[in-house]
Order: sequence, then structure tokens, then C-alpha cells
Amino acid sequence: MRIAQPEGARGSLKWIQRCIAARPDLLQPAALAPITWLSPLAEDDFAEYRDGAFLDRLGLDALKPGLARFWPARGPQWDALGRAGSACILLEAKAHVREFLSPPTAARGTSRSTIESALRQVRDHLGVSAATDWSETFFQVTNRLAHLWWLQTQGVEAHLVFASFLGDAEMGGPDHPETWQAAFRAAEYALGLKARHALAPFVHHVWPDVRLLS
Repeated sequence: MRIAQPEGARGSLKWIQRCIAARPDLLQPAALAPITWLSPLAEDDFAEYRDGAFLDRLGLDALKPGLARFWPARGPQWDALGRAGSACILLEAKAHVREFLSPPTAARGTSRSTIESALRQVRDHLGVSAATDWSETFFQVTNRLAHLWWLQTQGVEAHLVFASFLGDAEMGGPDHPETWQAAFRAAEYALGLKARHALAPFVHHVWPDVRLLS
């Protein structure tokens, strides 16, 4: 699904659009090759992508049947997508900590069962206790990790970037990276993730300061 977006007026929608248009360097993890951003772009209605459409955007359309088996429709809507050489880049953006505290999945029935099966596979791979319910706790983090894991099982070189903005006074966002770092450590603890779990080398954090975009 392709979801056209308005020009962002506040929060992470505003800042991710501005970063990609004017300061993509603020979104560049040091460990990765230079990223070419494929969304959101002004000439593409600032569109964001989910389900099979995000694979199309990354040039991975052959994987769509497998994704439909792994995860039900209305999966993660990616704040940004890009390419770094041969690698695919998935990005999740946040402007304030409240935005990070995502609710549990609202899926029911067969969709819920499919999600729980997918998350169970990822937990098993990472050695996380089965007692930790990833559909209830920090679900926006877990479903992003699940898609990163799934792409890698399909032979795709994939990386996940968390862009946690600094200095968004209007939204009451943090001024210092340490606040975000503490939030992510709390999430990892709640999810039973070890400090150096198997996906950790493919998860990157950047802390763009919005005061550099004003």
C-alpha cells in the first residue's frame, strides 16, 4: 500500500521529510554506506509504504508472496526507505518518547495468530523467553525487528535505522541522546533482548537535532 502524506507540519512526519530533503547526512549511520532515500520524497507526494508496496519500492517485488504469508495486511508503515549500496534500509522515526511507547497490536483472529507466529520465530532466533509477549509490549519495535529478521531470512542485506529526533520543543521531545538511549535500553530489557543479540549489528541509531533544520 502506498500512502500519500501531507507536507509535515509537526513532529516526526515534519522532521523526517525535512531531513531527507535538506540534511540526509543527519540520518546517516556511520557504519553504513551512503544512503539514497527512496521515501518520503516531495515528488512522490511524501508517500510512505507498507505491505507489498514497501518491497516494490526497494526493488524486492518477488518477495511479496512470502511477506503475505509471514505477516498479515496492514503491517508496518515505514517512515522512510532507502538503499545503501546493495543494502535495504528501513527507518522508523520518533520525535518524543511518548510516541515510542506504542500500544499492543490491535489485530484479532487469523491476523493475530499470524503475527504471534511471526514474532515467536524471531524470539526463538534471538533466544528470548517464550514468556515475553512481543505482541503486547513495545509492539512498534517488535514488528520492525520482525520485518528486519524476515528480510534477512530471504537473503536480503537489510538494516533498520531508528531516527530519534532531538530538540522538538513543540512536541516535548528530548534534548539529549541519553534520554533516547535510556528509552531503548528499557524497551530491550522489557523485550528480553540481550545487549548483543543476533540482529544488533543490523540495528542503527541516529539522533538528528531538529535545530539544525530550522
